[in-house]
Amino acid sequence: AGGLVWANLLRPGAGVAIAGLDAAAPTDALSLADLVLGIVPANPIEAMATGNVLQVIFFALLTGLAINAVGEAAAPLRRFFNAAAEIVYKITHWVMEAAPYGVFALIAWVAGTNGIAVLRPLAMLIVTLYVACLVHMALVSGLLVGVLARLNLWQFLRGIRDAQLVAFSTSTSSGTLPVTLTCAQENLGISRGVSSFVLPVGATMNMDGTAIYMGIAAVFTAQAVGVTLDMADYGAIILSGTLASIGAAGVPSAGLILIPLVLSSVGLPVEAIAVIAGIDRVLDMMRTATNVTGDAAVATVVAKSEGELDEAVFAHRPVV
Repeated sequence: AGGLVWANLLRPGAGVAIAGLDAAAPTDALSLADLVLGIVPANPIEAMATGNVLQVIFFALLTGLAINAVGEAAAPLRRFFNAAAEIVYKITHWVMEAAPYGVFALIAWVAGTNGIAVLRPLAMLIVTLYVACLVHMALVSGLLVGVLARLNLWQFLRGIRDAQLVAFSTSTSSGTLPVTLTCAQENLGISRGVSSFVLPVGATMNMDGTAIYMGIAAVFTAQAVGVTLDMADYGAIILSGTLASIGAAGVPSAGLILIPLVLSSVGLPVEAIAVIAGIDRVLDMMRTATNVTGDAAVATVVAKSEGELDEAVFAHRPVV
């Protein structure tokens, strides 16, 4: 929701005119009720074959919960899915290794088709995301750490600083996890048991920055094509963006892959991803830092509530 607010306040898509991307391009948007009802797949295999990401995510979450509930009997299936996930992460890594060349081609095509002026408004898109993420980190971390855990916010931010810098430079929550664990245990005083459980889960499912990014991307596209979004559209964006961010892998530019899901949920042209992809690396840096900060804030609250946080360590200067 924070991304939607800032996108409407700063209007990054206002004045953006891109050839072949206009209000006639979108398909009919689904109502919020249709979107909610459509999440439950009648046939999971068909959902995978047709690329219905919301239904796939729902079925995957349900399957994961069932595997955990069954326990040891489902261990072979758990190992299979873990191995499959690692394979997909490796393939994604290979693809992203080639991404700079693709991004260069996309920027060259956009500038050649529409003129270099079309790239200037994208600076406002970057500003919008950075402002939204910084405010989110301050407010949410302040609420979690300062209010719920009753700890000093600045000491928390100082303790998690190294993880934020690594996340910002690498754009991968999963790759930053070892540094995040070290900061949590040695700088914030979070016990090994709590940090080893909460942070890996957060690196997979708690994607605050990614959810903000998807909301801003949707509003940016709507403004660029001259489409006015109503409350049902915003509800659909929040729902689809939240589910998509949960399903996003902790690898660079994973959120970009799921942008078409959010755009299509409100009938916006998915072709807008070609423009956003040109600056996605810059956007990914901030949203990954936001994701990592949120993970650490949640771990801090859990550790404090469970008596698993050493406040003497939390109050000292970082040693990492």
